[in-house]
Amino acid sequence: MGSNSACGSKMDKHFTSLGKKNQRNRFKINVHAYLYCNLDHLTTYYIVYAISWSLEATCNLLSHVFGTPEALIGFHPDGGASYFLSHLPGYLGEYMGLTGATLSGAEMVACGLATHYSLSAKIPLIEEQLKTLLSDDPSVIEAVLAKFSDVAYPDERSVLCRIEMLDKCFGHDTVEEIVNALESEATGSNDPWCISTLKKLRQASPLSLKIALRSIRESRSQTLEECLIREYRISVHAISRQISSDFYEGVRARLVDRNFAPKWNPPRLEDVSEDMVDRYFLPLGEYEPELELPKKLQEAFD
Repeated sequence: MGSNSACGSKMDKHFTSLGKKNQRNRFKINVHAYLYCNLDHLTTYYIVYAISWSLEATCNLLSHVFGTPEALIGFHPDGGASYFLSHLPGYLGEYMGLTGATLSGAEMVACGLATHYSLSAKIPLIEEQLKTLLSDDPSVIEAVLAKFSDVAYPDERSVLCRIEMLDKCFGHDTVEEIVNALESEATGSNDPWCISTLKKLRQASPLSLKIALRSIRESRSQTLEECLIREYRISVHAISRQISSDFYEGVRARLVDRNFAPKWNPPRLEDVSEDMVDRYFLPLGEYEPELELPKKLQEAFD
């Protein structure tokens, strides 16, 4: 993970503590402040350079990998992640959103998630060059990034070399069908990648897996602004605990107690009803305002 992972973990623990204490007003203020902070970073770096993303989906020049492991803590790909995942080649986005797998810098460039790859030693030089620019014209910034770019290719162990198998398994309509496809491939060939992928899916919240899959699929036909609004709804429903406490349980198991043994509720995919998933996508009630993006962000997304 990138350098912002620790920050994301602290924010997750902070939100769950506010929810448990029923400090509703403080919770709402913190959620809005957190999202707006993330959106400011998102707008800046989305336009300039998509180097990589950290746990809480804020772009960070110093990060080395991209990953969306939220399903492992009972949450969902947020902060615009569903939008970017949905635009990756084939069903790579579904694979990443459900398993929490990461991509290296070379893999990010290869799949179109990042525009430039530079060795870590050059980062200070890039930052200094960007600070001295007198123009925010994308072509000027592009020239600086290109000046310090290096050539890198994914190695033979990369998931991008398994894209045909990945698409075959993750192109199904439901999480259950995806799991069945992986199990079938693993049984027939004892394929290490299929076995490893199944293990990751079984560690995640069953409810979060279904929410993440639907969120990514809906993103394919939505704008970034629409995705952010939908993700905010899901986040508020998840933190409210009115449907499930999986987010709290995931944070407890992975970030607080660190026993890595969450007790998900519902515990199995077959126990997660369609109605339960639907409720996470419903508009917020009259006492909880919908996300309204600041005007400058709306203009940036147009």
